[in-house]
Amino acid sequence: MELLFVRHGENLANLTKEFSYKKVDYDLTEKGFLQAEQTAISLQNTKIDKIISSPLKRAIQTAERISDIAGVKIEINEQLREINVGILENTKPSKENWKIYENVISDWNTGNLDSRFPGGESGKELRARFKKAIESLLEDKFDRVIVVGHAGIFINGIIDICELQKPMEFYSKDYHNCSISKIEVEKIGVDTKFTLTAWGEVGHLTGKAAEFESWR
Repeated sequence: MELLFVRHGENLANLTKEFSYKKVDYDLTEKGFLQAEQTAISLQNTKIDKIISSPLKRAIQTAERISDIAGVKIEINEQLREINVGILENTKPSKENWKIYENVISDWNTGNLDSRFPGGESGKELRARFKKAIESLLEDKFDRVIVVGHAGIFINGIIDICELQKPMEFYSKDYHNCSISKIEVEKIGVDTKFTLTAWGEVGHLTGKAAEFESWR
């Protein structure tokens, strides 16, 4: 099985630097819809068996464009929401709040998975729900599944299931809106092996859609 992880297109929170887990839930911007369109077109000759998406608008709207071209219905998976940052979502974005965010992420990537956001989730909890979403796909014999979601949960979740070394290197890399990361899934006896084969590909984006907007 191949899993294609598609980050959503640009939305207002990418520009305002707001934290967006549940209460903050914007539509795609004009640029975001363009990114979704170009991503869908790039996949039009790719056989897709299933599409699952985060329940947030920016992810669903990205998935809908892929669904339209692929002719595959979207399944919403609650486990694919962005990181639950707790009280940070209820406050205006600031350098201080982003410092809190960076400190928690640094804790996770240096092994302290019990570290959590104030009023939010820990690294263990995030990884557990991401893994639950992915393991649900293994119950059926699909060849290729599109997973549409968010930078935070994708980066941290992929680092975990693929057992990637030097996680901060992956976290520090640009992770573009509508970038595509790929994982090969292989059953080895009773175990499952996840192998990262592509990280944050953006070659399918052109023009304005290819302009990078940092997510943090």
